[in-house]
Amino acid sequence: MDIFETIHTLRAIRRFKPDPVPDELIWKVLDAAIHAPSGTNQQPWNFVVIRDPETRKRIGDLYLEVWNSFRSRQQQQPEEDPTTAKIHASADHLAHHLGEAPVHILVTFNHQISSATVAGSSIFPAVQNLMLAARALGLGTVLTTTHKGREAQVKELLGIPEHVETMALIPLGWPRGRFGPTSRRPAEEVTFWDKWGETSKR
Repeated sequence: MDIFETIHTLRAIRRFKPDPVPDELIWKVLDAAIHAPSGTNQQPWNFVVIRDPETRKRIGDLYLEVWNSFRSRQQQQPEEDPTTAKIHASADHLAHHLGEAPVHILVTFNHQISSATVAGSSIFPAVQNLMLAARALGLGTVLTTTHKGREAQVKELLGIPEHVETMALIPLGWPRGRFGPTSRRPAEEVTFWDKWGETSKR
C-alpha cells in the first residue's frame, strides 16, 4: 500500500475474526516495529507474542476486570456525547472479547537498558510501525493500555522480570468491519507557523 493511504486508513479495530494469523505475517509486523527510532538507538523493547488460547483468555479476564471498574466510574459521570458513547461501546466489545483475538502482542520496556524518562518516546514509535505494517497487510490492531491496571498479574502470568515494564497490549487479527478513512481535525486547525497563533493556509 502507498504509505499515505496506509496512514489515512489506519483505525482502531476492536472486532476480530477467529481465523489464525500466519507466523510469516507476525514476523513482518515485528520486523517493522524494530526498525523504529529509539533514544540513542538503545532499542529497549521486547515483544511477547501470545497465541496460546488459555493465556489469551486469562489476559482477557484481567483486562475485563479493569475495564468494568473504569466503566462503573464513567457511568456516574454526565451522559456521554454520541461519538464518545460509540467509542466506548466498541471498547466494551473488545473488553468482553479480547481473549478471542487470535494474537496478542505485548510490547515492553527494559529499564536496565534505558532511562524511564524516554520510555514512551522509545516504545511508541515501534508500536506505530507495527500497527501501520499490520494495516498494510490487511490485519487489524488497536493500541490498548488497560491491562496495566493488572500489570503485576500479567507479568506473573507471562514470566516477565521485575525490571521490564509492559507498555502496550495490541490484539492482532483479521478485522470484522472496515478500515478508514479516519476522521480527524484538519491540520490547518492544529498547526501554527513560526509563532503560537500564527496560521497559514495551504
